[in-house]
Amino acid sequence: MSKYSIGVDFGTLSGRAVLVDVDTGEELAVSVLEYPHAVMDKTLPDGTPLGQDWALQHPSDYIQVLSFTIPQVMQQAGAEAKDVIGVGIDFTACTILPVKKDGTPLCFFPHYASRPHAYVKLWKHHAAQDKANRLNQIAQERGEKWLARYGGKISSEWMFPKIWQVLDEDEDIYNAADYFLEAADWIVWQLTGRQTRNACTAGYKAIWNKQDGYPSKAFFKALDERLENVVEEKLNCEILPIGAKAGEITPEAASLTGLLPGTSVAVANVDAHVCVPAVKIAQKGKMLAIMGTSTCHMLLGDKEAMVPGMCGVVQDGILPGFYGYEAGQSCVGDHFAWVVQNCFPPSYEKEAAQKGLSPHELLTQKASALRPGQSGLLCLDWFNGNRSVLVDVDLTGLILGLTLQTKPEEIYRALIEATAFGTRKIVETFVQNGVEVNEFIASGGISQKNQMAMQIYADVLNLPVRIAKSAQGPALGSAIFGALAAGKANGGYDDILQASERIGKLKDEFYLPDPAHVQVYNRLYAEYSTLHDYFGRGGNDVMKRLKELKRKA
Repeated sequence: MSKYSIGVDFGTLSGRAVLVDVDTGEELAVSVLEYPHAVMDKTLPDGTPLGQDWALQHPSDYIQVLSFTIPQVMQQAGAEAKDVIGVGIDFTACTILPVKKDGTPLCFFPHYASRPHAYVKLWKHHAAQDKANRLNQIAQERGEKWLARYGGKISSEWMFPKIWQVLDEDEDIYNAADYFLEAADWIVWQLTGRQTRNACTAGYKAIWNKQDGYPSKAFFKALDERLENVVEEKLNCEILPIGAKAGEITPEAASLTGLLPGTSVAVANVDAHVCVPAVKIAQKGKMLAIMGTSTCHMLLGDKEAMVPGMCGVVQDGILPGFYGYEAGQSCVGDHFAWVVQNCFPPSYEKEAAQKGLSPHELLTQKASALRPGQSGLLCLDWFNGNRSVLVDVDLTGLILGLTLQTKPEEIYRALIEATAFGTRKIVETFVQNGVEVNEFIASGGISQKNQMAMQIYADVLNLPVRIAKSAQGPALGSAIFGALAAGKANGGYDDILQASERIGKLKDEFYLPDPAHVQVYNRLYAEYSTLHDYFGRGGNDVMKRLKELKRKA
């Protein structure tokens, strides 16, 4: 009788579950639910306005994902609950929420429903940038050694700037919260009835280290006297290694999902990191890019190196036995969606309808006919700030070379090229600091749907590009960890590398660089680097001045 594992991937706009045969790796069913509240960046559900750079979510949406997608994949596959041996969860991160001792989110209480800080702060909530700036300044002044593990800067996307913002702007909410925790860990709590913290988000997003723990009380006191005991008061929970078992499905969670009480649940993970075993990466030098609304770059190494602008290096943070490196770009698919939403004229809408194509498909078709450099455009891929290597969310986008003859497909292609240039900047920074990168693997929707984009990446990087076989890489990775949590004795696995080799998937074909295109892109990349350093490293802070004028207006 076949045994199954379920992986549930909580993304930026939706959650999805995949049911996997743990012996063959076959994906038997997939179910997706769009979050009913989506991303709240203008107002709360009751109309309460939000400030600039806010991005919130409603935790009730996550519960709906569990109650909808898990029963649906079971029904689609005709699987029985007794044959499901494990569940794994992954989440976009750092995505945090304040809760009471029993795990109830503060926004569930009517008297907090109109308080923005009572809700989930999504990874791309950037309204804590002033706190990140101050945190980095104080850490540098104090000579905090851990700062180098995060490329020299802590992002406003990470946990402590967000917690500090709550304390500074709504101290009542801070005091009412018994815990701040990652949404990933909160979901596992809802499934198992037990609070756990995973080493992946703790290491990459909460400045925790396997040997040294969190930063000192003295550091947090230097930030704000009220934060001196933040770890003991708000984060006080055991941190478990990825791949471990967090607990088992409770009767309440069984009623919600249709699974049996006692089913193993894996320690939570991050969507990008969990994707590594899904593409069979088990050695250093292979960079994985999970390409969606944003891109996360994962890389394994055999030593700890300090790389400027990386998001973090964590021992055993991705796979046991390796140092796991993370970098990222805050805006990738969001760029392309912006073109469709704002630069897609009625004539193109009519043409797309006549051809039976989506707007993205039509723009890709038209952009594919262009040669590198033909558009005369060059972009900076910072429409949502820069995560790596500049770590500055106050940077904004740029399109250079526009004329009255510029067409939407030219902008579309130039933005794809810009994201590839941004990835090349990340790759070069790793290599220059002693971390090997010799192969590039792409996962996520863009890699599956847009062959032009993947060829551009191969040409810009001058590296072979391989593609994940599964369209649901993070969910598949979570299912792998679900099988690991169950263990071999229950039909799963005791070794993550064995599980990865059995269940993980890569397509056989790959993209090779075109030498003629490489030459052109080398010239464009040199121009990109000039703009990158001029606007991003203090040569001209006009982007920040404009943003401040916008804020005041």
